[in-house]
Amino acid sequence: MDNEAKLRPLYLLEILRHQSDEDHSLTTSDLRGILKEKYGMETHRTTIGTDIKLLQDAGFDIDAIHSTQNRYRVLHRDFDTAELKMLVDAVQTFRVIPKHKGEDLVEKITNLAGDHKARELRRTLIVDSPRKQDNSYIFYVVDRIYEAINLQKKIRFQMMEYNARKQRVLHNLGEWYVFSPYTLVWDGDFYYMVGFSDKYSKISSHRVDRIAEIPEILDDPAVPMPKDFDVNVYLNTMFHMYDVPRQTVELICHNKTMDSILDKFGMDVPVSHWDDNHFLVRTETAPSIPFYNWIFGFQGLVSIHSPISVQREFTRMVAKTLADLLDAQAKQGNPDTPEGGQ
Repeated sequence: MDNEAKLRPLYLLEILRHQSDEDHSLTTSDLRGILKEKYGMETHRTTIGTDIKLLQDAGFDIDAIHSTQNRYRVLHRDFDTAELKMLVDAVQTFRVIPKHKGEDLVEKITNLAGDHKARELRRTLIVDSPRKQDNSYIFYVVDRIYEAINLQKKIRFQMMEYNARKQRVLHNLGEWYVFSPYTLVWDGDFYYMVGFSDKYSKISSHRVDRIAEIPEILDDPAVPMPKDFDVNVYLNTMFHMYDVPRQTVELICHNKTMDSILDKFGMDVPVSHWDDNHFLVRTETAPSIPFYNWIFGFQGLVSIHSPISVQREFTRMVAKTLADLLDAQAKQGNPDTPEGGQ
């Protein structure tokens, strides 16, 4: 058998994957024409049927419609159109992925659907594109982190931040961090690396897009993940991955906030009746600045019941914010400022 005969079934499979689906089929004449035009192959019509049968016997889901003009189509794909739409939307809205890299990924995803469905997938999605970051190196950072996880080795890296001129500068004067990565998680719009920090001697996290360069994999073995560590519990007790000591906090919540409470803490969070309009939530969480901002955003529909220390910190933050606002208004001579700044 010559090479052309060996390659022909593979070319037919490629053609059918790209140019057929449940709504579009290709006739024997279509396939012969494409083989001729694209690959320079002259093919007898009976050979097409033989090659298709070979592919079917090999397990490929190719539907054959037999008539005076046989027609063929691929029915089964690894991803259906709805699943691919979700992947496209996720790539386009994930702000860590740079715009040009996102476009490349979308093109690859849509190609999985075949030519006809690809047009449907390439619909316009409204995306907050100015928030997209130009950090293509993040893919190599992620790859290096996964390599360290698989090797069970520590990594060494520096962190970066932006100064008042929007320039990238090294965090903490270029301090080096040594870290045992356990996993990567997607929280909100960002990737985070969760693992054991040598600096803090505890489980901590770092935003992947804030890692300055591709991490160095060290020869030192990683600190083993504690057997009782549950990354889902860790995430549910964090607010934007701020790493502060966790406490058991009780919240009194208006009934209309239940969706938001479950979105944040999960379906297993303990809740109990408080009164006709409120329920009580008891959960372990990290009372950080994002936590207090989250409480404030409910405009009184969620209040802190305990502990007293968390109540006082929230009250202090609100009072300081109000005092700073009144002070700024007074300095600007704002006519709406109460007399005496009160």
